[in-house]
Amino acid sequence: MITMTFETLELKLARPFAISRGTRTAVVVVRVHLTEGEFSGTGECTPTPHYQESADSVTEQLLGVQPLVEQGLSRVALQKMLPQGSARNALDCALWKLDAARQGKTVWQLLEMTPPERVITAETLSLDTLENMAAAAKVAIAGGAKLLKIKLNREQIVEKIAAIRLAAPHATLVVDANESWLGLDLESLFNALHEYNIAMIEQPLPAGNDHDLVRCLHPIPICADESCHQRGDIAGLRDRYEMINIKLDKCGGLTEALAMCKEAEALGLRVMVGCMLGSSIAMEAALPVAVQAERVDLDGPIWLSQDAEPALGYHQGEIWL
Repeated sequence: MITMTFETLELKLARPFAISRGTRTAVVVVRVHLTEGEFSGTGECTPTPHYQESADSVTEQLLGVQPLVEQGLSRVALQKMLPQGSARNALDCALWKLDAARQGKTVWQLLEMTPPERVITAETLSLDTLENMAAAAKVAIAGGAKLLKIKLNREQIVEKIAAIRLAAPHATLVVDANESWLGLDLESLFNALHEYNIAMIEQPLPAGNDHDLVRCLHPIPICADESCHQRGDIAGLRDRYEMINIKLDKCGGLTEALAMCKEAEALGLRVMVGCMLGSSIAMEAALPVAVQAERVDLDGPIWLSQDAEPALGYHQGEIWL
């Protein structure tokens, strides 16, 4: 018999985190704990208000399936019992950990994959003034960062990139607009950014309103984030994006994320793996996707005042397993 419990936690941030939609000083996560005798598994999700999620809505979904889980609901059956999203993610990842524990294996071994010693991850530059973002880039590079993810809105786009490139001449730079560039002259903007050797631009237009990308010439690869939640979204994105950002909280867990990797490969789209703000519990669950991704953005824990234990090691722009 499985026992399922869950808890809502507010994790304080070490510093404010700002994107085009607002600023946060804390993040609310929901953790699911499964136990069966001596075996256990934990998963974590970050409910996202932008996707009409809250800790209460996640808890309500978990309560709805709790009796089935405690009676032995499988990961495969779970995919049909809950919709894609945060609640299913936390439960799916907890089931992966529980299944591995039952078999005396790691999740890596269940997947017949070899874990890497370390993975290069982006370090995010929160939206701020030009001067503060350039200064943050210098600090990140001094700490060994190799890949910087730059949060932007509609203001001083090229100017901020120029200042950051000056502060980080050798780093790989990717840009995340978080849907904020609707109405801008995108072709001119993309060409201007190309001069600064930008490796990728993430979600420049709002999800559902990104059709202008079909006709927009762009020398920089564009990645779908808010436009891509699950496997069924991918085929419809091929005419406007070169890459998709897979996040466990969006797609509903590791099971769907792995299926998305296969679908993206079959359809010729490149893969990035990303995260919401959260602890090492959430980031570790996404690592089997990270080893299949071209770009990795799993830096959530470095924004926290205190990480969960056992914590992943973050050092010089890399995650150490």
